[in-house]
Amino acid sequence: MEWMYLGMVIFLFVLATFDLYVGVSNDAVNFLNSAIGSKVARFRTIVIVAAIGVFCGAVLSDGMMDIARHGIFRPEQFHFEEVMYIFVAVMVTDIVLLDVFNSLGMPTSTTVSMVFELLGATFAFAMLKMADSDVAHTFGDYMNTDKALQVILGIFLSVAIAFVFGAIIQYLARLVFTFHYKEGRLSRKIGLFGGAAITAIVYFMLFKGLKHLSFMTADVKDWIDAHLLWVLGGCFVFFTLLMQLLHALRVNVFRIIVLTGTFALATAFAGNDLVNFIGVPLAGFSSFTDFTASGATNPADFTMDSLNGPATTPVYFLIAAGAIMVFSLATSKKAHNVVKTEVGLSRSNEGEEMFGSSRVARSLVRWGNSVGAAIVRVTPDRVMQYVDSRFRRPTEEDPNGAAYDLVRASVNLVVAALLIALGTSLKLPLSTTYVTFMVAMGSSLSDRAWSRESAVFRITGVLTVIGGWFITAGVAFTACFFVALAMYYGGMPAMVILVCAGIYALIHSQRRYKRKQAEVKDGDVLFTQMLSTTHRDEIAGMLERHLSVAAGEFLMRYSEELGDTAEGLLTESLRPMRRAARNMAADKRELKNLRRREIICLRRADPALAIRLSTAFNLAHNSLRQLLYGLQRINEPAREHVDNHFTPLAAEDAATFRPLLNSWVGLAQNAADCLRHLRVADIEPLRDECQTLREELARLRRESTLQLQQSDVNLTTATLFLHLIQEMEQLTVELRRLLKCIRHYREQLPVVSPR
Repeated sequence: MEWMYLGMVIFLFVLATFDLYVGVSNDAVNFLNSAIGSKVARFRTIVIVAAIGVFCGAVLSDGMMDIARHGIFRPEQFHFEEVMYIFVAVMVTDIVLLDVFNSLGMPTSTTVSMVFELLGATFAFAMLKMADSDVAHTFGDYMNTDKALQVILGIFLSVAIAFVFGAIIQYLARLVFTFHYKEGRLSRKIGLFGGAAITAIVYFMLFKGLKHLSFMTADVKDWIDAHLLWVLGGCFVFFTLLMQLLHALRVNVFRIIVLTGTFALATAFAGNDLVNFIGVPLAGFSSFTDFTASGATNPADFTMDSLNGPATTPVYFLIAAGAIMVFSLATSKKAHNVVKTEVGLSRSNEGEEMFGSSRVARSLVRWGNSVGAAIVRVTPDRVMQYVDSRFRRPTEEDPNGAAYDLVRASVNLVVAALLIALGTSLKLPLSTTYVTFMVAMGSSLSDRAWSRESAVFRITGVLTVIGGWFITAGVAFTACFFVALAMYYGGMPAMVILVCAGIYALIHSQRRYKRKQAEVKDGDVLFTQMLSTTHRDEIAGMLERHLSVAAGEFLMRYSEELGDTAEGLLTESLRPMRRAARNMAADKRELKNLRRREIICLRRADPALAIRLSTAFNLAHNSLRQLLYGLQRINEPAREHVDNHFTPLAAEDAATFRPLLNSWVGLAQNAADCLRHLRVADIEPLRDECQTLREELARLRRESTLQLQQSDVNLTTATLFLHLIQEMEQLTVELRRLLKCIRHYREQLPVVSPR
């Protein structure tokens, strides 16, 4: 019997390895976003600093694993067999749930996921025990519901407090330093700011980053509490003098603050959140050793009172966990994807918006504009002029392409560290993930990074992330509830199947994500290069490649969508037609976003050249849009025709239409291949083919019009066929015009000599 539970313990540690990997990928946003967003150093340097912090925090942690042992459920009410099923259910659910969020690029809280997974599994077994027991018990006898309420309260507190304080502190910091801090005189400011910032980080380390490390004994903590003001005062004086000296030596103090803050948050993350990854497996391991040491033979009768005692974690577990966390931080592409979401929502420069618009976001922006206008009306003009002068941005863009500057990065880290430390000292359940994210959002708002053109999209993104946090709690509870029930009724076979399914889902997700990353569109790569280049003479040529590649990709989609619509019409199948309609709706959103992206890049080109290119550029986009509208005008009546079970197209009409359809699809695909590979010499022959196809469609249109005059034809079917021919003819005209516009754009480009 013991071998079966030994296998469960081994399963737990295998799952913990995966959980450490995906968990670090999610929580990397907590300590990497400010350093990466400001590009304070090379990416490799940032990761090295964070990795050292993560390893130190993990290895020096004393293993605060009590929350997994008795913080959520009451172990004295459960038997050994039951707690092992609870632990396995939690780990299987956790790795899949966190990996889903990582794949979506959505930061979430590993604490919330673990707490609600434990609650879900405990609720399942408590329900079963209450049904089988003759003694009247309540859920409160089996589970600690107060902890769940604390976590939910922590979400609201973290969101509100962090956003407000991040906005206020960033506003004050920008008034002091402005966006021209590199040109201004920092000699009287930087020492005080650096001293206060590093002292705040030290305060954070004392109360959050180091409080659970092994050398922080009760005596040390008591001494720090008794002399806290003296410790912080001494730190402030020392670091102020040190920062002033470093500034005199031409050392960038802001870089020191950002890198120090990154190290501090990484250390705190590993030292405190380690319980979220290995707390449950270690609790399972402790349960197994207690059961085997007791000499008990029936796991269904051995109660787990021993889990009420304090946890002791062997150091080799901590070293192994630290090594896995560092490896994950250095290699996980999904960690970079999660960081990208937060950096994208808080960046100052223009670029692609990751989220769309929502009604709530539009209402909030409208309300914010009204409040702002009211404040401006009552504010003296001199004050407004002064504030505007402090927020005036440099005309030159950051050559490194940073999303925001070092002032905002410093504020993000310092305010997050202070709030987390204060919340911990006051025993408020603030979440590290929520605090760091909302501080970054608040600072970006007050820093005027959300313009009227982007505010709706940014707020939609923030609301989406916040909604994801609550979804995490609900999904974690529900999923783990059903997984625990499946294991209880299915026994060991069900547990093995679920564990293997969880690991397979994780591995499959990693492979799918790698394939997705490998298939990143050439246009996305070109867009990133255009935003980062500082050579105006290169942007127009890069934009020509971007426009051609994007147009080619859209033409390929258009050909597939037209093919699906025609297939559904000719075979009387709604499924391909509905699929085409969904894809067209997505194309419309993406086409709108593409135009905005390319206009942003066109603005970065030489003004005289941009004006010369704008006509061909806009006409090309108009043609792409008209092609999409033509496809929608074909799809909608054809779908309605089939949905209403009208008489299908006559066999003769279908035989006439199919070769013309194939000709247009082949022509569009050839044009797409020509544009994506920039074969300019093939454009004119393709335009000639378009003209030939147009003439054939025009002839058929005239014949169909005459056919409508006959009394023996089905009017509904004949009208639909004529509509198809007319729209196909217009599609051919727009395809020919698109090729002409792109050729004309290229002809307007100046000849640039090679460097």
